[in-house]
Order: sequence, then C-alpha cells, then structure tokens
Amino acid sequence: MKSFVLAVVCLISLQAAARQFTLEGKSLASAINQAAIGDTIIIPFGHYRFGNVVLDKSISIIGKDMPVLDGENKFELFTVTAKNVFLSGLHLINSAFSSSVDYAAIKALHADGLTVTNCIIENSFFGIHLSGTDQVKISDNKINCHRPPESNIGNAIHLWKCNQALITNNFVSGHRDGIYFEFVTQSIIENNHSEKNQRYGLHFMFSHENQYLNNQFIDNGAGVAVMYSHTVTMKNNLFAKNWGAASYGLLLKDIRDSEVEFNRFVSNTMGLYMEGSSRIKFISNEFKSNGYAARVQASCDDNVFERNNFQGNTFDVATNGSMVLNTLGKNYWDKYEGYDLNKDGWGDIAYHPVSLYSMVVERVPASILLWRSFMVFLLDRAEKNIPSITPQNLMDTQPAMKPYDLSAKSK
Repeated sequence: MKSFVLAVVCLISLQAAARQFTLEGKSLASAINQAAIGDTIIIPFGHYRFGNVVLDKSISIIGKDMPVLDGENKFELFTVTAKNVFLSGLHLINSAFSSSVDYAAIKALHADGLTVTNCIIENSFFGIHLSGTDQVKISDNKINCHRPPESNIGNAIHLWKCNQALITNNFVSGHRDGIYFEFVTQSIIENNHSEKNQRYGLHFMFSHENQYLNNQFIDNGAGVAVMYSHTVTMKNNLFAKNWGAASYGLLLKDIRDSEVEFNRFVSNTMGLYMEGSSRIKFISNEFKSNGYAARVQASCDDNVFERNNFQGNTFDVATNGSMVLNTLGKNYWDKYEGYDLNKDGWGDIAYHPVSLYSMVVERVPASILLWRSFMVFLLDRAEKNIPSITPQNLMDTQPAMKPYDLSAKSK
C-alpha cells in the first residue's frame, strides 16, 4: 500500500512539475537536453534545419502554425527511442533517402505510447516508420511524396512488430505502399485515404487480429494486398480504380477465418483475387464495373459469398479449376435471366456465375481480345444449355431478384 501511495505521489509531482516553453534561439537538441520528462516544447512558425533530432525523453513537441523542419535530403528528422512521446502540428520535409538504410521523417524504435497527429510529411523516404513499438496512435496526418516512380521510395506509414496500434484519419499518397503492416497484431486502420501509391494502398503480412474499417483505397499501382494472416476484419472500405495487368481491388493470399463485409469494389481490373484462402465470409459487398468481380482460385475452400451485389462486371466470378469448394447464396446478379414465379424475391432456378469464356481466358489470356464477339456469345449460350466445363457446384441456388440496399453500413 505504501509503495502504491508513493507511486501516485511521484506521478502527481511529475505532472505538477511539467513545463511548457517555446523554442527560442537554440537548437531543438539543446532544448530536449534541458527538458524534463513530461515537458512540452513549442516550435513557432519558421523554417528549421535541425539535422537528426533524437527524442530519448518522454516529452511533447508541438508546432505552432505548422513550422517546417527540413532534413535537406541528408538527415532523418526524428528518431524516437523514449516512451509516450507526443508530436503534433509539424511540417516535415526532405528526409534522407537510401537504398540500404530506412530513413524516415519520424522513426520510432521501441517507443511505446507514441502519438503523431496533425502533421504534414512531404518528400520523405519513409514517412512514419515504427519498429517494436506498441500502443501507438497515428492520426490526422497528410503524408505524400513527389519523387518520380523509378526512384527508391519507402512506405508512408510502416509498422514492423507492433501491437495495438491505431492508424486513423490519415491521407497518404505517392509512396511505395501507403500503409504497411508486418508482424502487427490487434490493431485498427480506420478512416484513412490512400491513393496513387506506386504499389499497394495497403499491404500487410503475418499480421493477425487486425481491423480495417471505413478506408478508401483509390488508384494505387496494385491495389491492396493481405497475405499470410488470420482473423482479419475488413468492413466499409472502398477499393476503386486500381487498373493494370497485375492490379486488384483486394488480393487475399493464404488468409483464413476472416470477415469482408459492406465493402465496395468499383472499377478495378479485379475487384477481388483469392488464392489459398479459407473460411472467409463475404457478406453485403458491392462489386460494380470491374473486369473480374471475384477471381477465386481452386486452392480456396470453405468461403461464403452471401447477399452481395454483382453489377456491371465483365466477369462476375472466375476460377481456374472445375472443383470449387466454396458457397454462394442469396446474391444479386445483374446477368441472371431466371424468374420468380412465387414472388418470394428469390430466383426459382440456380445461377451459375462462371462463364465458359472466363474459363477459356483463364487458360489462354490472349483470348480476352475476343470479348463481345459473336463466337463468345455462342460459346456461353451452349455451355448454359449443356454444361460440361464450368464448375457446376459453384452456383447460387437462391439468387436475389433485386439488388440490395447497401447504403446502411455495418457497424
């Protein structure tokens, strides 16, 4: 009991002793050396060249009127090694670039409790790079890079071996990957906008029990990639305008026991591409105006597609095998030509979404040039009447007659 009281007294004393002062006529490194734990340093508006600043104390640094800190393409701006550091209101530009060292505007090394909020980061190799850092909050930042595509560029927000991170309300653009997770668990990526990144808008591997909610991934080089993970929740996201020979709205590789609900896949080369993935629920998603809505490889099994809308896609579902162990039910298909005699809202005959032509294209990609030809029309009509090649067990036995209203998002 005495030790508890002593700890409380010490905490109150530290809080009472915490100071706030404005940086004047000295280097930021000198101000940090003079600061005590809990202090706040205010940086007034201006253009500063401090070199590399090491934050090895639990303090706050706040910019007033967005002061510019310039790394001059030679330095990492902040290297954070202390816990519970708070950074806000800073405009960080021109970190060092390297092919061998992961320089960043802000790098955190085992700096639990870090908060980075309301900052602008421009033309940096990595924007925010976190390693072995738990319980962080990265919010309301704008991170972009203007270097040409052939340049060596890192990720906007990069996490490695972190736990319980919150990445929210950030705008990221122009980097290699917008948001990158590797060995990251129990974290949330929410309300972010990731566009025009050279590779992926979001890329994560070996990262379990994470949630991706209400994000927008638009016009990225290869879309979004989710790999080698389990227990992933992806809800209310937009995957749009990811075009290219190897581009996807969402790529799932070796994913299991996850949920993909109330997302929109709009105008992508492939809305969804799946390989080696199992036990995933795809509920109430919209697939609209994609080349392929869903390309489900034969290595996938025990996945469920239910109450999704498929509208205006070139191919609704494609696969590379005849034996498919996945379930379709109660989806809306705009290509469905069946009827509903009892008016219960469900089609009276099953719908087979895999066309013969899609199977041909899977084996001979160059045959896509024949799309909209009369021969392709005859092939698909013949296959509908005398099915022999398309996987007959991949069918929706209760196709919806009307599209679902998916405007009421999942919570």
